[in-house]
Amino acid sequence: MDLQTVQYIVNGIAVGSIIALAAIGLTLTYGILRLSNFAHGDFMTLGAYITWAANISGVNIWLSMIIAVVATVGAMLLCEALIWKQMRDRRASSTTLTIISIGLALFLRNGIILIWGGNNQSYNLPIAPAIDILGIKVAYYRLIVMGLTVLAVLGLHFLLQNTKIGKAMRAVADDLDLARVSGIKVERVVLWTWTIAGTLTALGGAMYGLIAAVRPNMGWFLILPMFASVILGGIGNPYGAIAGAMVIGVAQEVSVILLKPEYKQGVALLIMVLMLLVRPQGLFKGTM
Repeated sequence: MDLQTVQYIVNGIAVGSIIALAAIGLTLTYGILRLSNFAHGDFMTLGAYITWAANISGVNIWLSMIIAVVATVGAMLLCEALIWKQMRDRRASSTTLTIISIGLALFLRNGIILIWGGNNQSYNLPIAPAIDILGIKVAYYRLIVMGLTVLAVLGLHFLLQNTKIGKAMRAVADDLDLARVSGIKVERVVLWTWTIAGTLTALGGAMYGLIAAVRPNMGWFLILPMFASVILGGIGNPYGAIAGAMVIGVAQEVSVILLKPEYKQGVALLIMVLMLLVRPQGLFKGTM
């Protein structure tokens, strides 16, 4: 394997790390709420823009990310109260929920353009030299992205496996009615689901801005790789979503060797279609 291929693989891991964070939130909302949320990518964009807006105002980049997380979680909880809870109470069909999520995505995207404009934006950060690792040039901020993703995933693993709310989330994902009969407060689990999803999604968007320009349609272009990752890893399985995102991220970047960069999205789509044809349940069991 030549150095150029290894370079693309490293770049793919960085991209996959960002996709993984958002894909975890996407798979959690489906696994617990049975909601295919097409607005998820635009919440990711919202997190990136809030980070950018705070950062260019003189706020430290890490504090800017925290502000973005709080704001994005707040926006998701507001949508839960105004839209999703109302739809659950009315027992809306999955088709209705999907259409509403697409409408919400358009609302968020155009709201971002209205507030911040349609131009590409960049954080106010010093230029950091690439780090040479065994002859491979790795951008400093790509290493930061990969490191933060590892910490976020470890935190999620601890929460799901060792806390009361994590166990309740797994119970609701396995069987909602049984969890309710067992005394689990399902609405509390729903709020925690949106909180975790919003946190990871905002972080993913904020970190995307570390390695690429922040633009209004970035979330829309990332929604296909997110869904591909969720399907590849097994719908409802956050660990599967991580594995799927890494495969998608690396495959997209390595495909540049043979294809033009604009075909990256096609690679994610191809992997998703092949997985649906060969193993519709995904690589892993679709539960937490």
